[in-house]
Amino acid sequence: MKSTALPPLTIRALRAAYAEGQTHPVQVIGNLFDRIAAEAGGEAWICLRERAAVIKDAHDAAARLADPACRAALPLLGIPYAVKDNIDVAGLPTTAGCPDFAYVAKSDAAVVERLRAAGAILIGKTNLDQFATGLVGTRSPYGAVGNPFNPACMSGGSSSGSAAVTARGWVAFALGTDTAGSGRVPAGACNLVGVKPSTGLVSSHGVVPACRSLDCVSILAHTVEDGWDVLSVLAGEDERDPFSTSPVALGPLPRALRLGLPTCLEFYGDPLAEAAWQAALEHLRAEAGVSFVDIDLRPFHEVARLLYDGPWVAERRWALGEFMDTHAAALDATVRGIIAGGENFSAVDAFAGRYQLEALRKRCQQVLDEIDLMLVPTAPTLHTHAAIAAEPVARNSELGRYTNFVNLLGMAGLSIPGPFRADGLPAGITLLGVNGSDYRLAEFGRRLQACLHQRLGMSTLPPPPTAVLEPLPSAEAMIELAVVGAHLHGLPLNWQLVERNARLLQTTRTAPDYRLYALPGTTPPKPGLVRVASGGRAIEVEIWRLPLRYFGSFVAGIAAPLGIGSLQLADGRWVKGFICEAAAVADAQDISAPGGWRAYLATLSR
Repeated sequence: MKSTALPPLTIRALRAAYAEGQTHPVQVIGNLFDRIAAEAGGEAWICLRERAAVIKDAHDAAARLADPACRAALPLLGIPYAVKDNIDVAGLPTTAGCPDFAYVAKSDAAVVERLRAAGAILIGKTNLDQFATGLVGTRSPYGAVGNPFNPACMSGGSSSGSAAVTARGWVAFALGTDTAGSGRVPAGACNLVGVKPSTGLVSSHGVVPACRSLDCVSILAHTVEDGWDVLSVLAGEDERDPFSTSPVALGPLPRALRLGLPTCLEFYGDPLAEAAWQAALEHLRAEAGVSFVDIDLRPFHEVARLLYDGPWVAERRWALGEFMDTHAAALDATVRGIIAGGENFSAVDAFAGRYQLEALRKRCQQVLDEIDLMLVPTAPTLHTHAAIAAEPVARNSELGRYTNFVNLLGMAGLSIPGPFRADGLPAGITLLGVNGSDYRLAEFGRRLQACLHQRLGMSTLPPPPTAVLEPLPSAEAMIELAVVGAHLHGLPLNWQLVERNARLLQTTRTAPDYRLYALPGTTPPKPGLVRVASGGRAIEVEIWRLPLRYFGSFVAGIAAPLGIGSLQLADGRWVKGFICEAAAVADAQDISAPGGWRAYLATLSR
C-alpha cells in the first residue's frame, strides 16, 4: 500500500485507489466511522450498522479485490453507500420516518439485492420526511436534517439524510426515492448529482410506497459518472414490481441538441436563486452544438397540480392502509393532514383525474416534440428551517414547482450542481427528458460538469475529467453490423450509428474472399466491398451492435451502389454488413492492398 491518505470519496476514485494499492476497504470504512462519530450532522442517520459488521464486510471486499476477476465482475466492490429508511435491508428496521410503523425487514429490497451482488458496502439507513411526504427534510421525529453548507437551512427532502451523508463524504453514494422531486430537490440543495430514472426503469420492490404507481428509487452521488455507474447496476425488469420495465433507451444525444428553456420562471422572491440560474445559463450558452427553444410550462404546471390537489393523494392514503386507521396520532401533523386528504376522493374522482392527465399529456407532448431535453431550476429557492416551520405546506409546495409533474408524465430527470449562490449555498439545475432518455440526460449532464460543477460535495476538489458513458445494459433485440468505410469509428458518417445507440464491439477482418474499391464521386468518400471467387483478401472491418428497432432507419439512409447484405468474417461467422454492387466497381480503383479503408486513407496523407 503506497499511502494512507483517503482519496476523494467517489466511486471511480475509490476503484482506482483500490486497484493501485493506495488504500483498501478496511481503511476506508474505519476512517468513515471515525468521521461520522466526530462530525456534526448525525441527525441524517436513522440506523447506522454496527461498526464491526461493516468492517467484516470490508475485509471480505479487500480479499476479493485481490482477484482481478472479482474486480472486473463486481463494479461496486468495496464502495460504501447508504439507503433511505423506506428501503428494506434484511435484518435492519425500516421506519419510513415513523417509529410506530417500524418493522425488521426479512429480505432486501430489489435495489439492495443488486448493490450487494455488485460488492457495495452498506453503512446505514438515512433520515427522511416521514413516509416520503415532503420536499423539505424537516418532517421527521428523528430530527430535521440540516443542510451541510448551513445547518439552519433545509437539506431538501424527502431524501434528506441520503443527500446529507453523501455531501459530507460519509458515503460515496446513497439511494433515495423520488415521487414528486424527493431525490432531485435534496441533490440540488446539497451540491450533488441526483438521478431520477425513467418511471419503471428501477424496481421499487421492497420500498415502502408513497404513490406506488409513480415512485422511483433515486441515486445521489458526487458526479454524473458515479450516478450512471449505480444506475447501470440497478436498472432492469423485476417481476416482483408490476410497474417495472426492461431498459429501452432512446439513442444518444443528437449532434444538434435542442434544449427547451421555460419562458417564465418563478423564484418566489429569491434573487440569489435567480442569479445562480442566470449564471448557469451564461455557461450553457457557450456550449457547442446546442440551440435554445423557448417553451411554455403551463400545461406541465397543470399536471403538477394533480399530484396533491387531485386524486393521486388517495394513493398515499392507500399505502398506509390500516396503520393510518389505528396510528394516525403517530404521524407528523403536516404529513397526517396531507395523507388524510386522500379520503376526500372517490373512484369517480380517480377516473376524472386520469382523464384530465391524459388530456394534459397530449399538450405536454406537443412541447416535448419540439425539443430534445428540457432545462429547469432544480428548485426555485432554498428555505430556512424557521421559514418552513412558519408555513410548512406553502414553503414545501414552492419547492416542487419544477419537479411535481415529472413522474406523472413518466419522464426522466437529472439534477446537477450549478454555480453556487452568493450566500454560499448550492444551486442545482435539472435536465428533463421523455421516458427512456436517461442516457441522453447523463451524457449531456456529463458534458456540463466541466463548466458548471465546481466542487465535489463539501470539498474544494473539482470533478475529474470524464469520458463517454456506456449505455445501460439492454434487454432489447440487437443486431451485429460490419462496417467497412465512412461509418468507421471517427469517420464522417459514424454519427449515424452513434445516434442510434450502436456500440463498437470489435475490430476484425473479413474472410480472405473480398476486394475493396474506392468508389468515384461519393461524398464523403466511400469504399465498396465485393466478394470474389478468387484472388480475395481479408479486409479490416468494425463490428457494431445496433438496436434492431433502429436497423430499418439506418438501412433506409444507405444510397446505391452500397447496401446491406451478409458477409463472412475471418472466424467463419456470417454477419450483416456493407456490400457493394459489382457493376459499380468496374472502373473503380482497387485499394485492397492496404487491407482496409482506414489504412488506405493513411496512404493518402503520406
